[in-house]
Amino acid sequence: MAGIGFELRRLSRSETYFGLLRAYLYAGVIGSGPWVLSILAILILGVMSLGVVVPAGRISDFQTSVTWLIALSLIYSGGTQLAFTRYAADRLFDRESGRVLPNLFGILLLTGLPLLLISIPLALWLLPDTSPAYRLLMIVGLNLLNTVWVLTVLLSGLKQYRRLLALYFLGYGGSVALAFAFAEAGLGMEGLLLGFVLGQAVIILGSLALVWREYPPARLVEFDFMRAGRLHLWLLPTGLLFNAGVWADKLLFWLWAGTGHRVIGDLQASVIYDTPIFLAYFTLIPGMAVFLLRMEVDFVRAYDRYYSAVREGGALTAIRAYRTEMVVNAREGIYDIIKVQGFTLLALVALGPSLLAFFGIPTLYFPLLAIDSVGVGLQLLVMAGLNVLFYLDRLRTTAAISATMLLANLGFSLLSLRLGPYFYGYGFVLAMLLTALLVLTVTDRVMDRLDYSTFMLR
Repeated sequence: MAGIGFELRRLSRSETYFGLLRAYLYAGVIGSGPWVLSILAILILGVMSLGVVVPAGRISDFQTSVTWLIALSLIYSGGTQLAFTRYAADRLFDRESGRVLPNLFGILLLTGLPLLLISIPLALWLLPDTSPAYRLLMIVGLNLLNTVWVLTVLLSGLKQYRRLLALYFLGYGGSVALAFAFAEAGLGMEGLLLGFVLGQAVIILGSLALVWREYPPARLVEFDFMRAGRLHLWLLPTGLLFNAGVWADKLLFWLWAGTGHRVIGDLQASVIYDTPIFLAYFTLIPGMAVFLLRMEVDFVRAYDRYYSAVREGGALTAIRAYRTEMVVNAREGIYDIIKVQGFTLLALVALGPSLLAFFGIPTLYFPLLAIDSVGVGLQLLVMAGLNVLFYLDRLRTTAAISATMLLANLGFSLLSLRLGPYFYGYGFVLAMLLTALLVLTVTDRVMDRLDYSTFMLR
């Protein structure tokens, strides 16, 4: 994330309100990334395709299909995202930028081929009685999204914000335009899915062009990341467990007999839960902007000073001062996230019912939307705490915290399903609250003992 920090630091020093607003805008969009934009594209396509796709129920088929693609690809690629992020950061620190792209291709080959072999029988098993074209598009879409998520992590380190934002909007805007055109041409739900898949292909090609330009490769494919000591293996379960923990409540609501229903093939959705939870994730954008600006700018500046002083034999008073600065910046960043998410939640409470009515969404969803928005805000706090622990190299700790989040979300969400509709969403909130308290407590203790662990345990 070095590149994003440098560029946001420059933008955040702007003396104009417009410059500062631009910094927050960049941080919010880059931080939220394709995950939120994918949801937005699905919602827009659903609205635009009404009356175009016949029968109208096929729109629900498309939205459910893409949601499952996003969920499965994020869970599958979670460990790869984190592990390759760390590998790329280490190579850039060692001034070996020529290894980044060849090893990107290497890790995509190593993870993409098994996914392709798994996805073919999976499509045949989960999607009976569907057209061959639909099954083929689902297989291609799953593999493309796996690549998109890994590339997104690498793109976060680039300084070319305008090109990166243009690429995101070109990809997802193209998805919407192509899907609508194909559906209008009579291709139906398969046309919508084809447009989405082509949009992901555009993002991949554009992303690779940006990476190639920033980090020209010495060779095409390389497996240097498999050398001993090059790959931090604890990041693999951390990413897998974290993403599984994020999706655990959604999967339970899809598969639970009282809340889920079959949509296409054996893919299920939840009329009760899906709309509120996915709308709630849009409330993450303001907090994500603050998260990136405070953590990747202020915290990282103090982090660099601290470890530079340690490596270069700085005075103990200076080292302690930089540690204090790190602690203060981390705490202020977390407080700012709480404040921004709090204001966002208050705005949602005030304007939520009117906004739902304006977009034609039943206002009965509002109570669950408000509850889920609290859980999403707490999830951002978990991400902030984990981010600090990643920087401090507490990788086993992050894996344990991610496992706790998964178990808590499964347990509390299952309990809420058994208790009935009045308790829906509270399981997600309780799981994120428990995990947020755990990660912030652990982070605080790690920061307090940082000098000791830096000098005595290394």
